[in-house]
Amino acid sequence: MAFHIKEEDTDEIMADINMTPLIDIMLVLLIIFMVTSSISLESGLDVDLPDSVSKGQTSEGSAVVVSLLSDGSIAVQGTVVQREELGMKIQESLKFEKTELVILEGDQASRLGMAVEIMDIAKAAGAIKFAIATEFQN
Repeated sequence: MAFHIKEEDTDEIMADINMTPLIDIMLVLLIIFMVTSSISLESGLDVDLPDSVSKGQTSEGSAVVVSLLSDGSIAVQGTVVQREELGMKIQESLKFEKTELVILEGDQASRLGMAVEIMDIAKAAGAIKFAIATEFQN
């Protein structure tokens, strides 16, 4: 007795890899990296920025963010520093970021005199370009 198997009845093993889930994961990772890199200039501190009607230029590349908080404390790149070490910390951050731009973000309740003092210290530390962060209102 011999068995005869028809070729239509045999199931072939599929050896292909489905690339769709892999591409989906890569696109999600790409979006996550794009979003996180665009907010790299944020200091991470809760600062109530003053409002601005005109939309200014956004800074491109790296910058050192100096925050003047409502209680009078000063932070460089999100780390609170004492006034005595402010110049040294700005100078270190400028070298680390390889930039000459300092973005000053100050709370609405902070004093203007303190902002001018911070800009003088930053200039002495090697900053050449300055920007003031504001909240854009439509």
